[in-house]
Amino acid sequence: MNAQLLCLLGPTAVGKTEIAIHLARRLNAEIISVDSRQIYRELDIGTAKPTPAEQRAVRHHLIDCVDISEAFSVAAYQSLADRAIADIQKRGKRVLLVGGAGLYFRAVVDGLFEGPGGDPGLRRRFEQEATETLHRQLTACDPVLAARIHPNNRVRVIRALEVYELTGTPLSERQRQWDSGTPRYPFLAFCLTLPRPRLYHRIEQRVDSMLASGLMREVESLLAAGHPRESAALRSFGYKELIAYLDGTCSYTAAVSALKQNTRRFAKRQLTWFRKDSRLIWVDRKATAESVGYLLERIADTEETPEPRASVPGEGRP
Repeated sequence: MNAQLLCLLGPTAVGKTEIAIHLARRLNAEIISVDSRQIYRELDIGTAKPTPAEQRAVRHHLIDCVDISEAFSVAAYQSLADRAIADIQKRGKRVLLVGGAGLYFRAVVDGLFEGPGGDPGLRRRFEQEATETLHRQLTACDPVLAARIHPNNRVRVIRALEVYELTGTPLSERQRQWDSGTPRYPFLAFCLTLPRPRLYHRIEQRVDSMLASGLMREVESLLAAGHPRESAALRSFGYKELIAYLDGTCSYTAAVSALKQNTRRFAKRQLTWFRKDSRLIWVDRKATAESVGYLLERIADTEETPEPRASVPGEGRP
């Protein structure tokens, strides 16, 4: 039986987009972006959004769907993804999920973890505490989750404490129980990887390329348009570092160094997340043609009747 969803995951800068486009053309598929920042309009260079040419080569979904000022949630992403999947399949195409947002991937294939509703009283109490204090409290009641959440991620820390206060059960334990559920869609998922030094080198090159392509002008334009610095989109790496420079709180050299460091840390967190999912098939990133050929073979091996593969003019078989 064919996998209902094909998935190509991996850390930032590993080269997912290039391989995904070749793979989608060979499989007559359309791409659904699994990225928590490419969903926003106007965030182009700093999110490594597929170029207009790449989006013309293969139709992409869940890119440029939300204004920077809009609140957006994993639940909203799941709803949009479900609609995109139904639309793609209705037109006789295959679905290829591509990205590095592990939580968004899990929301599509496994559904959402149903935690208790928010408690305004608890929230007000937690909001009065320093972020460092909150993270220490989380370490005391849920050390497993505290090790996974960055100490400065105040929103996630507060939510984890809230769940523990309301249920008496660590959120990590409730998530572990969620892990044992049945997927919402049959899927086949690959995760691209590279030796750490090569991945970090690619990250450095990507940041340099973004800056050469006008990332600073993009940030200046966003601020000039009146988008608040406090928005979730502009607090993400690639934007917050350059905003700090523009605000005069650090030098340009320090901002670029911080951007590269934060991107490396983000890639490390992505890999940590994906390693916890035993269902993923890990693939060493090689030359594009070689990687595409390997993925096509693995997909065919897992399916009783492989899907017809559309030929691409001028492209030889990998």
